[in-house]
Amino acid sequence: MLRVGLIGCGAIGSVVARELSNGAVEGAELTAVFDLVVDHPLQIDNLDSLLSRSDVVVEAAGHGALHEHGVAVRESGTDLLVVSIGALADDDLEARLRQAEGGRLYLCTGAIGGFDILRAAMLFGPLEEVAITSTKPAVALSRPWMEQAVQDALAGGSEPVRVFDGPAREACALFPESANVTATLSLATVGFDRVRVQMVGDPEVTRVRHVVTASGVAGTYKLSFENAASPDNPRTSAVTAYSVLRAIGDICRPPVSFL
Repeated sequence: MLRVGLIGCGAIGSVVARELSNGAVEGAELTAVFDLVVDHPLQIDNLDSLLSRSDVVVEAAGHGALHEHGVAVRESGTDLLVVSIGALADDDLEARLRQAEGGRLYLCTGAIGGFDILRAAMLFGPLEEVAITSTKPAVALSRPWMEQAVQDALAGGSEPVRVFDGPAREACALFPESANVTATLSLATVGFDRVRVQMVGDPEVTRVRHVVTASGVAGTYKLSFENAASPDNPRTSAVTAYSVLRAIGDICRPPVSFL
């Protein structure tokens, strides 16, 4: 039985915890939850206790938690499944996580897919352009640092508002709760400085939409995803928690893979 420890029990982590406890992933059991805010029957209050109870640790607590605990998890010999991929826009953190010796490092693909064909295309020849447009409920993209006119348009406007257009590295810094799919795409393809990101707030949408486009010598690609938003956090796709569960299932049952 694979023992699963969880860092973070918020919008994503709480679903993962509930489903694991209900037996959703055959061969895996939830054994510890490290969250100092949310109460849980399996709650523990320090990393050492988490590691002693876990074969794999799922990080679902945000960029700060990955910075604080990620390397220590791997160096303990425990496998690490990262949900907050956007934190890896920090080159130093990415390097330290990759170089740490011990447990294996897994990156959860989250709310989008299609990385297999894009990686195959890169082997054929360079991808010249990679871009992603993410459209979310308008209120989910409002930030205190935005101009007041933009905040007002997101809060009470009737038209879509483009709040960001630039490189993935900057998007991950400005929208850490919303940019994990951007980071995953960047790591899988041409990097944080070459992937172009547009973030759009739309008062009419209730789902989270991501459109990925890429072109190169192998061909032209357009991948579209439209996911229900998490009922607990409109900045997050509800399916992300189930992507984590799917990843845990793949770790439990590695012999058969789609390659």
